[in-house]
Amino acid sequence: MTALKYPYLRLHFLVLLWAFTAILGLLISLSYIEVVFYRTLFSALALAVIIATGRSSFAVPSRAALQLLLTGVIIALHWLLFFGAARYANASVSLIGLSTTTLWTSFLEPAAYRRRISMVQVLFGLAVIGGLYIIYKDDFAYGAGLLMSLGSALMAAVFSVLNHRFVRRFAPLQISFYEMLGAWLGTLPFLWLLAAPGQQAIHLPGLSDTGYLLILALVCTVYAYTESTRLLRQLSAFASNLVINLEPVYGIVLALLFFGERERMNTGFYLGATAIMIAVLAYPVVRRRFNLGA
Repeated sequence: MTALKYPYLRLHFLVLLWAFTAILGLLISLSYIEVVFYRTLFSALALAVIIATGRSSFAVPSRAALQLLLTGVIIALHWLLFFGAARYANASVSLIGLSTTTLWTSFLEPAAYRRRISMVQVLFGLAVIGGLYIIYKDDFAYGAGLLMSLGSALMAAVFSVLNHRFVRRFAPLQISFYEMLGAWLGTLPFLWLLAAPGQQAIHLPGLSDTGYLLILALVCTVYAYTESTRLLRQLSAFASNLVINLEPVYGIVLALLFFGERERMNTGFYLGATAIMIAVLAYPVVRRRFNLGA
């Protein structure tokens, strides 16, 4: 438990930054596809500069580079669905749907490593789903947004499990660069496929949008994503995603501060959020008792 104390605290800080991404996505006036386009572009460029001027290297085997690029496409889908959910519903819905990442991971991670599914992990995942049910049992006004958010959670589970394999072979900066490059390339088709007829596929951001995009790319992506990749060397994908379930809680508080009544939820939200938080805090203790690994 002592060995995991600081990695968990660092991960909580990263989750706070990720919770802020939904706020930034709504503050930016561009379409949600353009938000992902510029986020991944700025992130890839920043990572390229860091690698070129530091001690890291771009050199990875060609097959691994392709795998990392394809994982980046999955990340692009995750962000497109995440920011899309915030636009079709609100930041709260977009964030809360991500709590199902734990349940997806509890099935995907054992399959990836050919292990038996741990019923303890499944139970914690179901506890998170229970919290989600409490939140929405009386209010399902944002169904389309919630479905997009659930899809975003599935994509998050997939790439976190994949990354857990990559961290054993490559430096975090290498992983982040190729995946951001792949995410940027993966966003390009959506600019034209989903553009309104007669409208430009891409617009240049204004001054305020550029500032928000730089925060989104440099702080919430380059720093947070690279640091989270490092933490995967100490925490399992499941343990990481369980802590990430606090993202809706942090995000709702931030959304209330920024958008007020527009983001205010009913009593069910607070009951559900409490259930999610209990699962997050209880998991490290249960992990030790049942020897589930990191």
